[in-house]
Amino acid sequence: MTDTAPTPVPTVTDDDRHGAVSVELSGEHGDTLVVTGGDAIPRVVLTRAPEAEVDEQIVIGTRDPRHLRMTVGGDDAEITPARGRLTRRSYRVDVSYAGAAYRLVPVSVGTSRLTRDGKRLGKFSSDGDLRVIAEWEEGAEVVPADAAVGYALAAAFGTGGQSLWTAVVEVVSEALP
Repeated sequence: MTDTAPTPVPTVTDDDRHGAVSVELSGEHGDTLVVTGGDAIPRVVLTRAPEAEVDEQIVIGTRDPRHLRMTVGGDDAEITPARGRLTRRSYRVDVSYAGAAYRLVPVSVGTSRLTRDGKRLGKFSSDGDLRVIAEWEEGAEVVPADAAVGYALAAAFGTGGQSLWTAVVEVVSEALP
């Protein structure tokens, strides 16, 4: 009897501007995240290197940029996740692609904002289950690459974060008897 891994099932979201967007985690050890959207958005592939130490709290498994590779529409993109420590800003993820600078940064407990060259594009929410919801800013010109990058980052790294004050209160309360 041969033991075969189940075929991953993509999670599909209906984006109000870009149609159906599919997110799938695949690879031998869940090391490849793929975002597709038919003809509407370019395919994004985010891959974790096999030698990377895996952090189970992160869907893609690492925040170390040395162990991540990202392509958008087949072209290389530079991805730089911050270390993810105490402040919301420390959970930001930056991507440089086709001359644009993208940033996904937490803005509340459950959401993160996507910007391109400092301009707000929209907010994303994802609980780490590959389901991603995008709420585009009214009047923002969102091109297909913007959507593709936003969905990939939200799915791979999750969204949202506690405020510094909430984190400090939790640390102090845990230290008290």
